[in-house]
Amino acid sequence: MSDAQSESHSASGLRWVTWAIAVALLLGALAGHGLYQIKDSAAYESWRTGLWFVGNDIFIRLLKMLIMPLIISSVIVGVASVGDFRRLGKIGLATLGYYMVTMLIAVTIGLTLVTLINPGKYISDDAVAQAEKDFAAAEKVQKKIEEGPSGFGAALLKIFRSIIPENPLGAAASGQVLPIIFFSIFFGIVLTTIGPRGEPVIQFFDAVFRVMMKMVVVVIWLAPLGVFCLLTWTIGAKGLGVFLTAIAVYMSTVIAGLGIHALVVLPLMLWVFGRANPYLFMHRVRSALMTAFGTDSSSATLPVTFEATTLLGGVSKRSAGFVLPLGATINMDGTALFEAVAVVFIAQAYGFDLGLAELVIIALTATLTAVGAAGIPSASLVLMPTVIMAVNQSLGFTGEGAGETNGILVAGIGLIIGVDRLLDMCRTTVNVWGDAVGAKIITRIAPDEAVPP
Repeated sequence: MSDAQSESHSASGLRWVTWAIAVALLLGALAGHGLYQIKDSAAYESWRTGLWFVGNDIFIRLLKMLIMPLIISSVIVGVASVGDFRRLGKIGLATLGYYMVTMLIAVTIGLTLVTLINPGKYISDDAVAQAEKDFAAAEKVQKKIEEGPSGFGAALLKIFRSIIPENPLGAAASGQVLPIIFFSIFFGIVLTTIGPRGEPVIQFFDAVFRVMMKMVVVVIWLAPLGVFCLLTWTIGAKGLGVFLTAIAVYMSTVIAGLGIHALVVLPLMLWVFGRANPYLFMHRVRSALMTAFGTDSSSATLPVTFEATTLLGGVSKRSAGFVLPLGATINMDGTALFEAVAVVFIAQAYGFDLGLAELVIIALTATLTAVGAAGIPSASLVLMPTVIMAVNQSLGFTGEGAGETNGILVAGIGLIIGVDRLLDMCRTTVNVWGDAVGAKIITRIAPDEAVPP
């Protein structure tokens, strides 16, 4: 079978899987709500354990298994195919510029909505007190926060330190994507300088990339089952009735902001800079977006994003190889928007009226800390205290405490812990959509092969 026939066969299979994932999402939501109704029964935890095993321990692990070899091979081949360092610099600057601009726009949208809607006013003092108790009981969340950076400077320093790996193999083994991307770019650049002797190496990594894409096709067939199990597990924790509670105003604010960014801002950028029909492109890469929603992880979705954008979305393989792995690591539009909304919401719940200076600090801090957020579920909770502490410093509070005397309590995160997974699914989808749009735009800026419109 020729490469063209193989890609056509894979594209056809991907379309069928996409419809199956859509059905799985619907059934997962209904099954999850049904599971929540029996949360007091003895079988409840057994069902959730089984769903987590199939969804996470099998499906997500299979996807994660593909990430590192896929990133290494795609980035090296993509960089080597550019050839001209000046052109690579143009692509890199355009990509990073796109990331920062879209994240700042997302944060601005979130801050505008949360300020106008003021969802914090719907939260009672009793709810705040209960949230602090919930936070105190959430040992796993607290442990992750303690392991995270303690301030804005520390967060920024951590990002820079994580770029250059001391041991590339160790970084790959521990799942650190950013240092592996740096090493692969460096390797690809040097590879192009050794002339014909480098051709066998390029051909080797090209072959590895093709093998990885074939493996992706196989794993994708498990996506409907994996997505169904993960969504059922998630909805089963809180039920759909959570959308009718006081916290629903906050949830609606986040979702509205994500919707404006995903359905208006990013399509407009794709239409202006990518000269493509944004909603047709969204339709073509829907399998990646639905997988992102179900798995709640932009990193785990990366193999599916590769497949959907290159086979159906008309994205060049070089652009996909360079833009998508980098985007899954540092392009976090949804995460930045969420962090901004969540911090202002918590401040409102504690009775603080934030001024323009504090909003600007939130915008900048949320944007930069989002770059350091891992592409895994609920990673943004770890970095949220950094934003809260930056706001407290602006307000003149440097100590720890609560309320009017000591600033915004980090324990206020307890208000949103219960519904974070649901919102994380939404913001992860926006993150992946932003990556796909960026890859499509870069394809037009620096095309390397004929692609469909």
